[in-house]
Amino acid sequence: MPGNAFVTFMKGEFAGWGRLERIIFPFVIIALAIISFSINDSKIALVSAVCGISYTILAGKGKISCYFIGACGSLCYCWIAYKNGLYGNLGLYMLYYLPMQIIGIFKWRKHLKKDRQEIIKISLPKKESIIYFVLALAGTFFVWLVLCYLGGSAPFADAFSVVFSILGMYLTVRRAYEQWVVWFFVNAVSLYMWIVAYINGSNCFATVFMWAVYLVLAVYFMIAWKKELRKTTDLQN
Repeated sequence: MPGNAFVTFMKGEFAGWGRLERIIFPFVIIALAIISFSINDSKIALVSAVCGISYTILAGKGKISCYFIGACGSLCYCWIAYKNGLYGNLGLYMLYYLPMQIIGIFKWRKHLKKDRQEIIKISLPKKESIIYFVLALAGTFFVWLVLCYLGGSAPFADAFSVVFSILGMYLTVRRAYEQWVVWFFVNAVSLYMWIVAYINGSNCFATVFMWAVYLVLAVYFMIAWKKELRKTTDLQN
């Protein structure tokens, strides 16, 4: 029955979580909601932040459900980026993130572990990683010129976060460890960008909080994925 299939799916999504992760996940969400309501922050920014943080944690755990939540968060973030004049981020989420969320579902379904409902992780060859990095730098320069022409706010930070987010999302769908290195820099630049927006009067504290959590999660999953890949290599040898 469909109901039983859904229950089985949800049990699989919450399997393989450590005790610390089971505590931190709801704590961060509850803390964000309390702070957001106490300062009368934008409600759509809160929904976007909750979806975004949930997506990142689930993606870090290799759970395919991350893409369903990510799609909802992307729609909310589109509106926030538009209201704050971050047109690069608007185009990124509308034209790239949403389609990639759908593609990610089908790609990850083909690479799930047999013993549990998590994806099999990989690491890219160094040469391939360098090529992606150089292309991303070139793309950042081009988008920066376009955003300067459009008169967007924080054009370089916006351009960097857009182009490297494209690379990060691509590596996420590919299940590559290197995505977390990319996300670390994207999250750091994006956090700076939204702190500036908040200081300048934007009602977006939840978005600032979201990017700060993203930054911490990028470091956490960078370490976790590296350990898992090293353990897999040791077993193969």
